[in-house]
Amino acid sequence: MTTLAIHPFFADGAIQFAFQKATTEGKFTVGALFILSFFSWTIIITKFRQIWIARRSAKKFFASYASTRDPLDIKRKGSAFAGAPAYQLYIRGADELDYHLQHNPVTIHGETRVNAAAFEAVKVTLEESAASQAMSLEKGMIVLSTAVAGGPFIGLLGTVWGVMDTFAGIARANSATLTAMAPGVAGALIATVVGLLVAIPAMFAYNFMVTSIRAITQELDGFATRYATQIEHTYVDNRDIEDKIAGALRRAGQLTQPATPAAP
Repeated sequence: MTTLAIHPFFADGAIQFAFQKATTEGKFTVGALFILSFFSWTIIITKFRQIWIARRSAKKFFASYASTRDPLDIKRKGSAFAGAPAYQLYIRGADELDYHLQHNPVTIHGETRVNAAAFEAVKVTLEESAASQAMSLEKGMIVLSTAVAGGPFIGLLGTVWGVMDTFAGIARANSATLTAMAPGVAGALIATVVGLLVAIPAMFAYNFMVTSIRAITQELDGFATRYATQIEHTYVDNRDIEDKIAGALRRAGQLTQPATPAAP
C-alpha cells in the first residue's frame, strides 16, 4: 500500500505538474525557497565540517596540553592544532604572556615572571579570544534559524496566494467543478511542500549544531579559566606586598651604598 501511495507522487510527476500549474507568484515563492535552501545546505555542510575538525583537533590539543606542566611548553615546541578553538585561545594567551616576559619582566630568585598588571592583560586577551572563537562557531547560524522559522511561512504565503488566485479564476469563469479547481490548488500547495522541505532538514541541523557549539563553548571557557590559573601559578609575581617592598629597599640600598675607599 505504501508503494502504491508513493509511486504516483514521483513517477507520475506530481511535483512537476503542480509547479507547471502554479501561478507566477507561486513560482517566485518556490524560487525564493530554493535560494534559501541553497544557502541553508551550504551552512549545514560548512558547519558540520567545522565542528568535526574542531572536536578532532581539540581532542589532540587537550591531550598534548595535559602532558606538560609549563603553560608555554606547546608554544615553545612549535606544535600546531589547526581548527581547535582551544588552541587558538592558547596561542593568543601564550603570545601575550611571552611579550610581557620579554618587555616587562620581574626577576625572582633567578626566575623571570610578570607582575599583576601584565597578568590582567593576559586574562583580557584570553576573554577576547574565547568570545572571538564562540562568534566564529556561531557564524552563519542565522541562515539556519531563518530557514527553520521562515521557510514554512514563505511557503504558506505562496499557497494562500495561489488558492486566492484559483478561487478568483473560478468565480470569473462561473465554474466550480473539481476539474477546474484541482490544478490551481495543486499549484498552490507546492509552495508549502517546498517550504517544509527547506525547514525540516534545517531544523534538525540547527538543533544538533547549537548543542555542539554550546558544548565546545563551555569547554573553551573552562580551559580559559584553567589556563589562566596555571599561568598565575607559574609566571606571575605573587609575593606579598611586604616582600616586594623589602626587595625594592634592598635593591635601592645596593644602588645608593657608597663604594668602600681603597686602603692607602
